[in-house]
Amino acid sequence: MDLTWYNTLNKPAFNPPPEIFAPVWAVMYTLIFISFVIFLNSRKTENKTAGFIAFIIQILLNFSWSPAFFLLHSLELSFVIIILLLISIVLTIIFFYKVSKPAGIILLPYLIWTGFAAYLNYSLMLLN
Repeated sequence: MDLTWYNTLNKPAFNPPPEIFAPVWAVMYTLIFISFVIFLNSRKTENKTAGFIAFIIQILLNFSWSPAFFLLHSLELSFVIIILLLISIVLTIIFFYKVSKPAGIILLPYLIWTGFAAYLNYSLMLLN
């Protein structure tokens, strides 16, 4: 990932240092994985298909944000993607919670972090 473009952007005062992102995302992906394993291993079958679909959508949106932001340098497209990601995370939490409460609750830090990332993306869009 080329950070040259990112380093040239005007950033808001609350922008975290770049070295924070990798460890935080490592924790988030660990929580996502744990949640998904708990969800898949639940004996409850109601809402499982909807939860699985919501999960796949959110993970695809998650993985599409970085190319939109860092490769295409599109603050607008990455913002649209992250808003859709937030919606899909909320739906995933709802469906996971209906199948397994812990599976849904474990995703709350991911929702909060992604909400912060959306606010940061929006702020970068306004400043640049």
